[in-house]
Amino acid sequence: MELALKICSKISAYEHLCVYIVIPMWQEGVPSSAAVQEILFWQKRERLEQYGQTMSMMYQIIGQAINKAGLADTHHPQDYLNFYCLGKCESSSTKSPLQTCNSSENRALGLAQKYRRFMIYVHAKGMIVDDEYVLMGSANINQRSLDGSTFKGYRDCHGRLSANIHMVREEDSSPQPVYGYRMSLWAEHLGVLEDCFCQPETLECMRKVNSIAKTNWQIYAAEEYKEMTGHLMQYPIQLNKDGKVTTLPDHECFPDVSGKVLGSSTNLPDALTT
Repeated sequence: MELALKICSKISAYEHLCVYIVIPMWQEGVPSSAAVQEILFWQKRERLEQYGQTMSMMYQIIGQAINKAGLADTHHPQDYLNFYCLGKCESSSTKSPLQTCNSSENRALGLAQKYRRFMIYVHAKGMIVDDEYVLMGSANINQRSLDGSTFKGYRDCHGRLSANIHMVREEDSSPQPVYGYRMSLWAEHLGVLEDCFCQPETLECMRKVNSIAKTNWQIYAAEEYKEMTGHLMQYPIQLNKDGKVTTLPDHECFPDVSGKVLGSSTNLPDALTT
């Protein structure tokens, strides 16, 4: 939520801020299971009074800020904030026997073998800010993990490395560690380096990354194999200028595994999944 509010403050000052967030395609577990569907449901839905830190809430307040600043004709919430996931497609040159069992799990395995696509699970908790500040390690990026003490009755102990290195962008300056770290990640997951990647805060850079990520998702979801450019894909949602989140056309469910992208509400207690 803090990221969305920061974006809104920049919009009101007619400045640009870009936020790139990479998350798993779905949480650990079977994507069609009740627990995972409940988590996905609250991750993207609009129950704003209780579950404010969701994609929908973030995009809606950014959409409101854009409208208030009179930028609705030229800007879209995804010019400021985007969610991505990682995936991979493989050619069918390596043959393996297809599963023939009709159980749901083996059916998903058979489809994965047929289309040879799978998500790359994102478990890293990292953050890079302005090519100057970096967080990396196993600690979640929240108060409970970063506070270093008991928080609301919970103790969540993890390791965390942080560094704050002043970034100087000059032609004759030596490469900066945080900048180099980010660029290496972008090269790995985008499969290419563009000049605009040197300035990730610009609208040009955001739209270029989105273009690559959108194309990669289309390749990933297609039945015919085609090599992707890197691994970064758009998260399979779309939204209007007001920030309302919906699924992509013909992609209500994740490919091969049946789980709904926007999740579904279940009778599980909220405390177990939020």
